[in-house]
Amino acid sequence: MSSSTSVVPSDDSSIGSIAPWWHTVLVLLPIAVASIASAYQQGLPNLNLPGLNHRLSGYVTVIILEWIIVLVVWLGIRHRVISIGSLVGGSWSTPRAFFRDLGFGIGLIIIVVPVVNGVIHLLGNTARIQGTLVAVTPKTLLELFVWLVLNASAAFGEELVFRGYLMRQFSAWTGSRAFGLVLQGVAFGFAHGYYGKAMLGIMIHGWLLGLLAWWRKSLRPGMLAHGVQDALGGIVAFLMLR
Repeated sequence: MSSSTSVVPSDDSSIGSIAPWWHTVLVLLPIAVASIASAYQQGLPNLNLPGLNHRLSGYVTVIILEWIIVLVVWLGIRHRVISIGSLVGGSWSTPRAFFRDLGFGIGLIIIVVPVVNGVIHLLGNTARIQGTLVAVTPKTLLELFVWLVLNASAAFGEELVFRGYLMRQFSAWTGSRAFGLVLQGVAFGFAHGYYGKAMLGIMIHGWLLGLLAWWRKSLRPGMLAHGVQDALGGIVAFLMLR
């Protein structure tokens, strides 16, 4: 796998901001609004787009939001020396490179699932999370298809925003990649307001994804881990409700 393009420079002193501070505020603002709304509603059950039920309305709304944020990131960095591709890093020039990243992604899932579920259980928030997840689980084949589109959008968009853009920005502002990694994980946790106090588990998830991106100098393994985990969770839940 090619690793000629890294997410962050190897020397902390060379870490540079890739956008002005106000642009980062524009990136974080819609994330914060959506998180607060989902925290109060335990998801987005009150969304009712014309012709769609609340689940499809929620899926479509989040898909649009994910890509709006990606667009905002792109608009902020397109005049800089860094591109979306270089922010993602890595390469899938051969099938071996792809399956290698997939293997790292699956390895991360094996670690993440018991750790995050264990934290949620210890915090005593399991019932709330299960209730929210059951409410958003796809019930029809159409909903499952849109759910998978949502998973792919979130896998790309959230890894780009948190492990790419924000980790780079926070690293530049603090002068430390370690602090950048920690802060992006905190932001990732707070972005999932519907988890309540179990946001701590999501922060840990974000830290592990950040470590993977830092180690591999690429967001690709994390994107695969993010997408596969969410997709499998939705598919298994869908089949169990049939």
